[in-house]
Amino acid sequence: MNPTSVMKLMNAKKKFSEKHPKFTAFCRDFFSRGIQAGTIIEITVTRPGEEPVTSNMRVQQEDLDLLKSLQDLAN
Repeated sequence: MNPTSVMKLMNAKKKFSEKHPKFTAFCRDFFSRGIQAGTIIEITVTRPGEEPVTSNMRVQQEDLDLLKSLQDLAN
């Protein structure tokens, strides 16, 4: 991976964490315990002036394998 791209990504991550500290803390705490196959992740998006829209997914082993591969790339 290009070192310049890595630096840009790390800078963007830092800015995101500064702007959204509660979300970042939630993700850090949640993901630190690990995710198991069968876990359901649900997200709700509420746009201004619109009704909330909610979706969920049941995590499968293939999803965990992909996340592990992405994590390995970042290290």
